[in-house]
Amino acid sequence: MIPETLKTELQDRVASAITPREAAVDVMKELQRHYGWLTDEAVTEASRILGLSPLQVEELATFYEMIYRRPVGKQMIHVCDSISCWNMGGESLLERLAAHLGISVGETTRDGMFTLLPCCCLGNCGQAPTMMVGDNLYGELTVEKAVEILKKESSNL
Repeated sequence: MIPETLKTELQDRVASAITPREAAVDVMKELQRHYGWLTDEAVTEASRILGLSPLQVEELATFYEMIYRRPVGKQMIHVCDSISCWNMGGESLLERLAAHLGISVGETTRDGMFTLLPCCCLGNCGQAPTMMVGDNLYGELTVEKAVEILKKESSNL
């Protein structure tokens, strides 16, 4: 169950949108922030707030790669795997980060701190390879720089 203040805030967002679907991603992201991921309960709550069916919310949720339908770490690491980042070493960066964290791509560290995922594009091609940790974008990465960033990010939690 979400707090009444959050529910009211989300209902206001939907009311100010041209159509409920326009506000769907914002609603799902806020519910995800509240729960840590978009739980089945959150899908039901989103459907009530948006006036859509749970299936319609599920369809939208599974379309967007930054909406998580399973538990994830406290910090999400998205490593860009677009052609620009791939060409500049993004694939090996992803593999080396997985090895450093002791997980496979798509998994969460044992302490629940990080989940590592590839991302189709982070829009930072001029600074490839790029990764995003939480809401922070980092470019021109080496494995060493990326590991230092993760140490810094984990100490900020």
